[in-house]
Amino acid sequence: MKSFENIKKSTSKKISKAMESVLNEQESVDQNHWRLQYHVSTPAFWMNGPNGFSFYKGEYHLFYQHHPYSPEWGPMYWGHIKSKDLTYWEHLPIALAPSEEYDRDGCFSGSAIEKDGKLYAMYTGNVWTGDNYDTDLRQVQCLAVSEDGVHFNKVPQNPVIDSAPEGDIHPYHFRDPKVWKKDDYYYCVLGSRTKDHEGQVLLYCSRDLLTWEFMNVMAKSQGNLGFMWECPDLFSLDGQDVLVMSPQGMKSEGDLYHNLHQAGYVKGKLDYKTGLLQHEDFQLLDYGFDFYAPQTAEDEHGRRIMIAWMAMWESSMPEQKHNWAGAMTIPRELSTKQGNIISKPIPELKRLRQHHVQYKNITVNGEQELAGISGDCYELEVKINAKAASQFGIKVRTDNDTHQETLLTYDRLESLFIFNRDKSGEGDGGIRKAPVGLNDNHLHLHLFVDKSSIEVFINEGEKVMTSRIYPADNAKGICFFADQEIELITLNKWNLSKGVSPLIV
Repeated sequence: MKSFENIKKSTSKKISKAMESVLNEQESVDQNHWRLQYHVSTPAFWMNGPNGFSFYKGEYHLFYQHHPYSPEWGPMYWGHIKSKDLTYWEHLPIALAPSEEYDRDGCFSGSAIEKDGKLYAMYTGNVWTGDNYDTDLRQVQCLAVSEDGVHFNKVPQNPVIDSAPEGDIHPYHFRDPKVWKKDDYYYCVLGSRTKDHEGQVLLYCSRDLLTWEFMNVMAKSQGNLGFMWECPDLFSLDGQDVLVMSPQGMKSEGDLYHNLHQAGYVKGKLDYKTGLLQHEDFQLLDYGFDFYAPQTAEDEHGRRIMIAWMAMWESSMPEQKHNWAGAMTIPRELSTKQGNIISKPIPELKRLRQHHVQYKNITVNGEQELAGISGDCYELEVKINAKAASQFGIKVRTDNDTHQETLLTYDRLESLFIFNRDKSGEGDGGIRKAPVGLNDNHLHLHLFVDKSSIEVFINEGEKVMTSRIYPADNAKGICFFADQEIELITLNKWNLSKGVSPLIV
């Protein structure tokens, strides 16, 4: 077994080298006109899923999968950023680097939890055993500990779970531990698949985070739920247990499941004695293009906050040519309404608001622009009386010279909200649809636009649609449209200020 000091030295050396790489590129990256202003993204190079999202010593800590040497996926490190209010973020040094035999090819996803005043990060150590990344791999679960929430040391006992359990459990695809505590025990769920490639989640328990006992296959795929369940997360919400997971390989059904992979949840009740979750049907958490691997944390107020990777595997990422890739969604507060989870932007984001413009009782028939309503980094909230219109909506990031627009349409006849990015600029096009009903003939939309992203909260978070877009720098128009008369009952628009500080070491 390698000594604690030797582990510490080998990790520190790799982190220092990676930090130098990122710092050298950060200033150039910040000049890119697609660079997000209030969304978390890496100072430079690659980012994917959120890790270790936690509330520790009065601050929110968010880690993420990070390749610090190029804007493409590579050997995974844990990037790190923190915030006192989930609105203003401060980059911190890289927290974990692949440095040991058990994680030499990547510190894959995981979670964090406080114990005895220290912050423990549990993650998957990945080793490639051949050239085929789907079949030639070994994955184990590892632990690192920090006394200040910034500097982490891998424990000498690693790996703390060194192999998948026996049974109909794939021996290699075994990753993404999410840890929580209940009564005197710590529990973790792990993403898995069967030997015949059906997604499932495994449940473990421990008294000390170091010695883990396999309890059961907590839940598994039935029907069209994919070949692998990644990034599981189990928590209680309004009296029910919720399992969030990201199934890979679901087939499209009508208007649903058209992304490469999905992210959603099932509600039910976990029996902590048997380790089995009795649950309802799968539901999506986001109906847009770019939402994957969500992770949640409970804060000091008892709120359940969710953040996800605002991208999708195998999508084109035009920002890569500017040496960065990937971002996180804004933090969303989860609650339930009529048996379904709803997602709302956290109220702390109001601190970013500047230059308020308001309209009331505006009639729209055809297309209409409004003075003071334009931009590329803003929050827009509008309540619409549909009246007799069958189709109406908003065009954002419009530019007449290049004919660019991102089209957000409500179709009353189909009861669908439609997100169309075929003319959104560079990058992938496409259409996504979400089933949405009107409430007393009214539609409420709450948009967060940030340089190269849009998040649309529909009817107070009953549905959400998220997408990256890559329009021209001068595509800043906003246009309302309707095939028959509608009324904009209230319209509020704010510019939003920058919320993420640069990395300073």
